Amino acid sequence: MTGALTDRLATALPSGENRVGYLLALSRPRFWLYLAGPVIIGVTYAADSSAELFAPVAIGLFAYFLVPANVFLYGVNDAFDADVDEHNPKKDDESGKEVRFQRDPVVLSVIALSGVLAVAFVPVLPTVALLAFGAWTVLAVEYSAPPARFKTTPLLDSLSNGLYILPAVVAYAAIDGRLPPTLAIVGAWLWTMGMHTFSAIPDIEPDREAGIRTTATVLGERRTYYYCGACWLAAAVTFGTVHWVFGAVLGLYPVLVFGIMWAGVDVHEAYWWYPAINTAVGTAVTLLGLWVMLYG
Repeated sequence: MTGALTDRLATALPSGENRVGYLLALSRPRFWLYLAGPVIIGVTYAADSSAELFAPVAIGLFAYFLVPANVFLYGVNDAFDADVDEHNPKKDDESGKEVRFQRDPVVLSVIALSGVLAVAFVPVLPTVALLAFGAWTVLAVEYSAPPARFKTTPLLDSLSNGLYILPAVVAYAAIDGRLPPTLAIVGAWLWTMGMHTFSAIPDIEPDREAGIRTTATVLGERRTYYYCGACWLAAAVTFGTVHWVFGAVLGLYPVLVFGIMWAGVDVHEAYWWYPAINTAVGTAVTLLGLWVMLYG
């Protein structure tokens, strides 16, 4: 169901043949909830009332991380990967799931403006939330851009993808004024490490051809499956110390990745299952938080 909805959303957007459609395609609509979804989870677990769920700052953060943050993140990524992506078959996908970067002054300006929009939150966020937001911005840029370019350093490419859970930290701190529980951050960070490295498996051969070293290119496909499974198992165990239900839900991931490996499922196909899987898991975690808030 969720996968079908994201597919319909992507096909309903303006054509990539015009600039607006191109920018939306650049932002990876199928992955929008990878940044915006954590905002919902962060707000849900920080809120003490339904009014806080819909606080202006919560709505603003959701709106920012839904589209502008994705334009910024993937725009920076594609700008610095333009040469590498010449070898990437995903950019030739006729479905329009990904597009090749267009070095157009207007496109570059929109990407930059999408990053600058974050400054609007400075007056309304507590210091701890601003620090998390700052960490997200640094990682979003330095994952792809020099001098760090984390994505080309094995293990650091995986570690730096904790940027995907930082919107949850920002949102939680915006409502509660404090960071979420440390073990929840650690568990979520481990989850992102597994998710990032799994998504790098389809790119192993193109990255090797381009001379790019990543955790996946160093380990190779089979050992990368084991690495992802280990990250996701550690995430499930860590989250289980926060609440057993979290551990049970996150336990789906190591089971699934080993199932994909042992069943011989084409990873290029399995890769596109995860927006739906992650959305379903995020929805389950959010519903649990709402239940606790209302009845716990």
